[in-house]
Amino acid sequence: MEYRIEKDSMGEVKVPSDKLWGAQTQRSFENFKIGANIETMPEEIIHAFGILKKAAAITNNLLRKDKMTDEKLEAIKKACDEITEGRLKDNFPLVVWQTGSGTQSNMNANEVIANRANALLNKKLIHPNDDVNMSQSSNDTFPTAMHIAAVLIIEDRLIPGIKELIDTFKRLEAENEGIVKSGRTHLQDATPITFSQEISGWRSSLERDIELLKLSLKPLYGLALGGTAVGTGLNAPEGFDKLVAKTVSDLTKKPFVTAENKFHALTSKDELVFAHGAIKALAADMMKIANDVRWLASGPRVGLGEISIPENEPGSSIMPGKVNPTQCEAVTMVSVQVMGNDTAIGIAASQGNFELNVFMPVCAYNFLQSARLMADAIKSFNKNCATGIKANRERMHHNLHNSLMLVTALNPHIGYENAAKTVKKAFNENISLKEACVKLGFLTEDEFDKVFKPEEMV
Repeated sequence: MEYRIEKDSMGEVKVPSDKLWGAQTQRSFENFKIGANIETMPEEIIHAFGILKKAAAITNNLLRKDKMTDEKLEAIKKACDEITEGRLKDNFPLVVWQTGSGTQSNMNANEVIANRANALLNKKLIHPNDDVNMSQSSNDTFPTAMHIAAVLIIEDRLIPGIKELIDTFKRLEAENEGIVKSGRTHLQDATPITFSQEISGWRSSLERDIELLKLSLKPLYGLALGGTAVGTGLNAPEGFDKLVAKTVSDLTKKPFVTAENKFHALTSKDELVFAHGAIKALAADMMKIANDVRWLASGPRVGLGEISIPENEPGSSIMPGKVNPTQCEAVTMVSVQVMGNDTAIGIAASQGNFELNVFMPVCAYNFLQSARLMADAIKSFNKNCATGIKANRERMHHNLHNSLMLVTALNPHIGYENAAKTVKKAFNENISLKEACVKLGFLTEDEFDKVFKPEEMV
């Protein structure tokens, strides 16, 4: 491999000649051989750095034109655009398990942008610290990148995926209107419910999850950029914070604003904890929905068998013909991962000391993994399972009329205690509720038929 020599404040470093990063990135790459090579800084963070570095350059050009010249600005903007377009992704090799402030990833972005901008200019004009990092610190850029990445993945990827599943459930509700089935509580038979009502519960849960996610977005719109090292804004020109936030907003079409208190913005991660709580609530609901679907589809002969789901792949290496609810299983595993991530994020957020939190990379890694996994799992579940759910009307009808809890309809006519006696007799003698009720002398056959109408119990 061929190398070139790069320099930083500690001296010279050999860097692969085909890479755009510089000395500080190389030092981090060599010093943190931790974890799998896939545990690199999330691409959403890199994308956010491209946005914020472009916004900072534009703002510096307006406020410090003597230092951020038009020539520098245009080259930096082009390099940043290449980052956001994903064209320079091979130049961001650093793992999450690095400095807790994300300094090395901030410098990775600075060095890549500077070297790419210089290549575009065909001269060494732009410095990673003096120009690309102008008016900034890693301590305010990394939390800014976290907020930008979180907003973009929630608004542009997670919520649209949820809406697609909601639309599927709306269609299923309409298609299954009027089908009455046995309800279940405590995994035991309960009073009747329509299948469309059951589906509406799934839909409504997801609609509420979107509401919660949207509530969590407002705090994330606040950006730390402009606080620099400790929140005082040292080395940033007056008005930089508000103007750079407006520029980020213009670039992303999202309502970003400057954080009201930069000392809070640098050291507290409560906004991410709150937003991830909404993602965890979604995970809890998806766990419930996926479990409902696989229970209802259990069988095909000795389970509930009230619905059928698409058969996507063989389910066993030893049992021929077996098909499993694999999409449901994927959703439930993702949900468990999200719940675990929530613990990690909560602990990470609690570790702010004085003017900085130094658990930011792991916080960002887990947050973005949760949002990404939930978005992908919901999309997969919708496409490969939910859209193909079919009601087994015959099984639902059989289970409904076999349910002993239909006796609840008799409560107003024979009383709770007599209804309980009816259930026990029917169960013990394996006879119908009607037979038991008549044998016990509580109602005649005609009286029973007049008050016992399961389809009207919903």
